[in-house]
Amino acid sequence: MKRYTKIIRLTGNYFTKELVKKKHYQNQLREISEDTVAKVFLEGDTEILVYFQETAREVLITPLSDQSDIKKYLGSKFI
Repeated sequence: MKRYTKIIRLTGNYFTKELVKKKHYQNQLREISEDTVAKVFLEGDTEILVYFQETAREVLITPLSDQSDIKKYLGSKFI
């Protein structure tokens, strides 16, 4: 299952994906465009962790989540 993270800050939001490296190297965190994440999310087998930076609150969204939660946290592109 693919996992993306949406980080929400006061100045805006962005999507990231952690790329796993070999054991002697650090994992890399890459910024991904919203259109790419929406395309992969609609195909299924993807989960998105919505992280609110100011409150440190996390919400896990999957394609099986409630439609109102998907629209509230991710937007209408993900429905």
